[in-house]
Amino acid sequence: MVLGTMFFCLSLTPSLLPRSYVLQGVLSGFVFAVGFAIGVFLTWLWHFLELPIVERPHKRKARALVAVLSLAAVIWFFTKAPGWQNSIGAVMGMEPVARAHSLQLAAIAIVVAFVLIGVGTLFTHGVRSVSRRLAAFLPRRIAVIGGMVIVGTVTALLVNGVLLRLSLQAADNFYAELDALAGQYEGPPVNPLQSGSAASLVPWDTIGRDARVYVRAGPTAPEIEAITSKPAQLPLRIYVGLRSAPSVEERARLALAEMIRVGAFERSVLVLIMPVGTGWVDPPAIDTLEMLHGGDVASVAVQYSYLTSWLSLLAEPNVGTETAQVLFSTVYEYWTQLPRETRPKLYLHGLSLGAYASQESMLLYDVLADPIQGALWAGPPFASRQWRSATDNRDPHTPRWLPRFGNSSTIRFTNQQNALEIPGAFWGPIRMVYLQYPSDPIVFFEPAALYRPPEWLANRAPDVSPELTWYPVVTFLQLALDMALAQTAPVGFGHVYAPPNYLDAWVEITQPAGWTEQELADLRTRLTRTGGVESVIGGWFR
Repeated sequence: MVLGTMFFCLSLTPSLLPRSYVLQGVLSGFVFAVGFAIGVFLTWLWHFLELPIVERPHKRKARALVAVLSLAAVIWFFTKAPGWQNSIGAVMGMEPVARAHSLQLAAIAIVVAFVLIGVGTLFTHGVRSVSRRLAAFLPRRIAVIGGMVIVGTVTALLVNGVLLRLSLQAADNFYAELDALAGQYEGPPVNPLQSGSAASLVPWDTIGRDARVYVRAGPTAPEIEAITSKPAQLPLRIYVGLRSAPSVEERARLALAEMIRVGAFERSVLVLIMPVGTGWVDPPAIDTLEMLHGGDVASVAVQYSYLTSWLSLLAEPNVGTETAQVLFSTVYEYWTQLPRETRPKLYLHGLSLGAYASQESMLLYDVLADPIQGALWAGPPFASRQWRSATDNRDPHTPRWLPRFGNSSTIRFTNQQNALEIPGAFWGPIRMVYLQYPSDPIVFFEPAALYRPPEWLANRAPDVSPELTWYPVVTFLQLALDMALAQTAPVGFGHVYAPPNYLDAWVEITQPAGWTEQELADLRTRLTRTGGVESVIGGWFR
C-alpha cells in the first residue's frame, strides 16, 4: 500500500508534456500497480529470507495508520496536480487548467490498477502452483525459484512469441488496409509531373493516404509567389509506396526512374526524404524549403512500412534503415555521374523514425570524394546512433539539449531559438543539422531514467517545466507515456515542429540566394502558426 500510493502520488507530478485527466488516470493506475507489485515482491523476499515479521496486533494498527496516511497523501497531491500541469502549459503558452477532475481520474486509475493487479495475481498463483509441485522432489527455496523461472519463461514466450507477434501482424494488416483505402475515394492527379498521374510510372492506387498528402498538398507556383513575392515554379514531389513494387531495390529503381521522368535532376535542390512509419512526410519541412527556393526543388520519398513509427520500430526496426540505404545508394550513384556544375545540390531529410533511418542511409567516408551538401533531421529518436554519438561527445560546457559537436563544421544543433549561427565556427562541405525541442520525449527519453536522473535535468531548457523532478521508476513511466503523446503538444513544442524553425534550418543548410534578412523575417512571420498539430498538416500554408 505504501509503495503503490507513493507511486500513484508521484505520477501526478509533471513530466515533459501536459496530460488530460483520462490519460493521467491511466498512467496513475499503471504506476500504482507497478509500485504495488514492487511492494509485493519485497514482502515475498522478506519472508523468503525468513526475516522477523511484525506481530499481528501491531500489524492491524500499522495497516490502519498506513491507510489514513495514504488517503491524506492522495488528497494533498490532488490539490497540487493542477498547478503541476499548469507549470508545463505555462512554458508552452497554453491556457491554465482550472481543476484536476480528481474523482474521474481516481475512478479510471482504480479500474486500470485493478485489472493489472489481477493479472499479477494470476501470475503469482501460477508460480505457487508450479512451486508446490516442484517441492515434492526439490528443496523448498529451490522449488520457489524454479516456479518463478518456469512461469516467467512461459509467460514471456506467450507474450513475445504469440500475443505480441499476432498483435503486430494484426496491426500491420489493419494499417495496410487503411493505407489502401485512400485510393477508393479520390482520383489521381491531373498534372503529369505528379506521382500517381496518368503519365506517372507509379500507379495512384499503390500510394496510401499519407503519401497523397505529400503529393497533392504542397504549394503551387502561384501560392509560393503570393507568399514570397518572388517568381516561382511548381515543386516536384515523387513518392513510391510500399505496394508500388515488390522489393526494396525495385522501389528504389522505380523512384529513380520517376525522378528522371519528371526532370528532378534538372532542379537546383534535390532532397531524399525518409517518411515516418506510415509513410507520412511532415508538410512544413518540405513546404518551407520549396518556398525558400521558389519551387526549384525536387524531393523523393519511399515508404517502408504501414505501421505507426513506434510500432514499426518495435516490429521491424531495420526495414526503414534498409530502405534509406538502398534509396540513397541508387540515387547517389546516378547523381555522381552527372556534371558537377549542372546537377542539383543533394540533401537528406527525415522526421522522427524517418530521421532515424535517414541518418543510417550513408557512410560519411563513402561520400567524402564527392560529398552531398547536407541534411536536416528533425526530432531524431533517442536510439539514433549518429545523434547519440554527437550528443555524448559534445563540448562538455554545452547542455545535452543544445550540444556543440567538434568544431561545428559538419554537425550543428538547433531548437525553437535559432542556434545555428555560431561565432568563430565555419561550415565544411557538408552541413548536417539536428532540429530538436528539449520538450520532445521522442528525442530525450532515456531508458536509464528508470534508475537515475536524465542528464538534461541538470541544466534544463526553457520549455521544460521547472517543477519536473526525477523519481525512480515513476519518471521513466511518465516519459514513456510522453512518447505516445508527443504530437499532442502545441506547435513548436514536443514532437510538433514549427514552420519557422524548419525555415531557419533550411536557410542555414541550403543558403538560398536572393533573400534579405528582412524578407526572411517577414516570411518567418507569415509562416508562424499556433495551436495543435492540426494547424501544420496538409495545406497549412494556405
